[in-house]
Amino acid sequence: MSDLIAASQTASSGDYSAADTATDQPVVIRSAADITQLVNRGAAKISDARIVIAIALGGVFLDAYDLGALAFGMKDITRQFGLTPSGAGFVASAITFGAIVGALFGGYLTDKIGRYRVFMADMFFFVIAALACAFAPNEWVLGGSRFVMGLGVGIDLPVAMAFLAEFSKLQGRGNKASRVAMWCPTWYAAISVSYLLVLLLYAVLPATHTDWLWRLILGFGAVPAILIIAIRHRYMNESPVWAANQGDLQSAAAILRKSYNIHAVVAEDADKAPQVKVRKAAWRNYGTLLQGIYLRRTVLATVTAVASSFAYNAVAFGLPVILSSFLQQSMISTILFSLGLNLCFAFVGGLIAVRYVSKFGAWKMTYAGYACQLVAMIGLALVGRPADGGEAAISIAMLALFLFGQGFGPGSHTMTFASLSYPTSLRGMGVGFNQTLMRGSSTVSLFLFPVLSAALGTGVFWVIALAPLAGLIVLTAVRWEPSGYDVDAEDFQQEVKPV
Repeated sequence: MSDLIAASQTASSGDYSAADTATDQPVVIRSAADITQLVNRGAAKISDARIVIAIALGGVFLDAYDLGALAFGMKDITRQFGLTPSGAGFVASAITFGAIVGALFGGYLTDKIGRYRVFMADMFFFVIAALACAFAPNEWVLGGSRFVMGLGVGIDLPVAMAFLAEFSKLQGRGNKASRVAMWCPTWYAAISVSYLLVLLLYAVLPATHTDWLWRLILGFGAVPAILIIAIRHRYMNESPVWAANQGDLQSAAAILRKSYNIHAVVAEDADKAPQVKVRKAAWRNYGTLLQGIYLRRTVLATVTAVASSFAYNAVAFGLPVILSSFLQQSMISTILFSLGLNLCFAFVGGLIAVRYVSKFGAWKMTYAGYACQLVAMIGLALVGRPADGGEAAISIAMLALFLFGQGFGPGSHTMTFASLSYPTSLRGMGVGFNQTLMRGSSTVSLFLFPVLSAALGTGVFWVIALAPLAGLIVLTAVRWEPSGYDVDAEDFQQEVKPV
């Protein structure tokens, strides 16, 4: 081993590149910082790392699938259970209320016990809740089941974003910012899948059994959840960066060998070398997010997330209702329009975010996205209820503009701000804190949209317009760009300078 160490002095100093690890020469690890630098510099060869990234998005897919499925089922649920607007708001918002609780505890557990353990457990919430929704005899069971599903969603997002950030390199193709932004097109793909499934079932179900539609759609969510559990068990490993931060360099090196195909070995004298003390998981770390250099980052990440969530949930959840009110469209045309808008504008916008975030940055793209949304909401409010085909076309164009702006802007990059504004030691709790407040906004939005729509009609768009306006204001006040910045290095710096 001494010969290995002597032959690898350059590597162990942290001066790594992909070329350094492109052969079978061992890479010697002496500190947690070495692990972080290996990952950030893209030292991986052909490995399971890409599969890990894909699996990490599974919870995002299920969360979005459920939102899209319930959006089309709310009319039937309201009629079947005789719900008032407040009752409909309760059923719609139950999942986000559960996600508030789940995110708060999930962020802590992600940093405390590790990414892998939390990731393997949270899918069971989806399975149980999806089946319970399918057989719910009343609105209370349905709401309670969706609350349980929300717990799974809230727990899953912090750990999913941590995996996306910690299994990706800092710059170049497949960098951290673009990988984290992948959550957005994944979301819209799931929404589109739910729309396609609604369309298929609507076409094959007998007219006398259309009230089964929402039950079948919600219950089907258990199928991908079970598949994700099986695949995660096969391919997932702990984050090597997290393991190293806990002082377990041997486990971190083993993960690098398995998931990254890096011939990593731990130096014999690693335990004798002076180590920078890395922050350990604790509830007080939530307070750290509001102190020092992290305060302005937290304000930016939180306000943009809350504004994005409030506006998007109101529009996306209300999309079928909004479209069906345009010239009294049929169920089929409403489904097709919803599917087309999501695929052609929201999904495409998300792909643009993934492709260009490293070039333009998350801040600029988020600012442009909010500007598009503000214009769209003002346009919808001014048109009101379309009186003819021309006005309906304008309204649909405004919806398309809103979804496109969401896709390449705040929809993608609010998670970029939340995930890449904090180092490994704070990432789980940073995303958890962000998701707690973001889901609170979703809860308010989903609860208020049926109520405000009934009271204000199309005037509700003026209320929704306040959200992108708030996003633009905070972006103007706080100019922080997380893309390309090595935030993980802050765990190994004795004194972090403001950025």
